[in-house]
Amino acid sequence: MCRQKVWRGGTRRQSVGETDERLLALIAQNNAAAVEAMVERKLPRLIRLAMRMLGDRGEAEDVAQETFLRIWRAAPGWRAGEAKFDTWLHRVALNLCYDRLRRRRETPVAELPDRPDERPGAEADMLAADDQHQVRRALAELPERQREAIVLQYYQELSNSDAAEVMGISIEALESLLSRARRQLRSRLGRDRDEMT
Repeated sequence: MCRQKVWRGGTRRQSVGETDERLLALIAQNNAAAVEAMVERKLPRLIRLAMRMLGDRGEAEDVAQETFLRIWRAAPGWRAGEAKFDTWLHRVALNLCYDRLRRRRETPVAELPDRPDERPGAEADMLAADDQHQVRRALAELPERQREAIVLQYYQELSNSDAAEVMGISIEALESLLSRARRQLRSRLGRDRDEMT
């Protein structure tokens, strides 16, 4: 069953199941409902991607916003079939993340301050949060290309071929990056656990 959505400013009805390319064509015509549908469809993935790359919610939201600005600028000239929209979208978001990471290197910070969890919770919640923190920290310590490969495949759930296309490398090169990244993550996480005991 296909849900229907009423376009603002008129009686035209639009299927929620529209393709990305159709939404882009409507965005190029300044259709506000198409913009809203695209944001609703892509925002959670963009924020997750940027969070994994940058480790900061505010920066992740800024990257998502800038990515949407680029979508709106590119919409009038988008040629369906020349590039896969989702691949292009991930590449834009990753490039924006790398711009921010480069700026961070220019003004180094010793270590990000720990933020206390202000929610009351059980010890299990604290341990789970500590594990997540260790994974985020270990992920942040990976070389950029290895981190990118891990984020695209495991967190963005892209196939090997789509992730390789986003990164501009062969599937074999992607698999090599993933293998090295997994080894480093296992080593780092094992070392962290050993230090805690």
